[in-house]
Amino acid sequence: MTRTLDGEVLHVVPPEELDDYDIEDELQSMAESRYILVCRAGGKPSWLERVRSFFTRRPIEATTLVSETGADEGDEVTATVHETDLPGVYEATDLRT
Repeated sequence: MTRTLDGEVLHVVPPEELDDYDIEDELQSMAESRYILVCRAGGKPSWLERVRSFFTRRPIEATTLVSETGADEGDEVTATVHETDLPGVYEATDLRT
């Protein structure tokens, strides 16, 4: 199933650093020569959304994207993604910053 996700990049794992992290075997084999982007779903929250999230004790949802293209931490991205068997992990077919 294809869908579009918006998010703020929180952390980037470039392909040459995959071995430096404790990553699930399935995710590591999926990402072999690609980037892993950990994103805050929905993009960068406003200060009001942060306060509301704090008081309602609703955590910020994180998603993981596996992408051919990298991005910098703090970038807002829009990606066309395919769902994988791993919960919260998507393969990005088109990534725009």
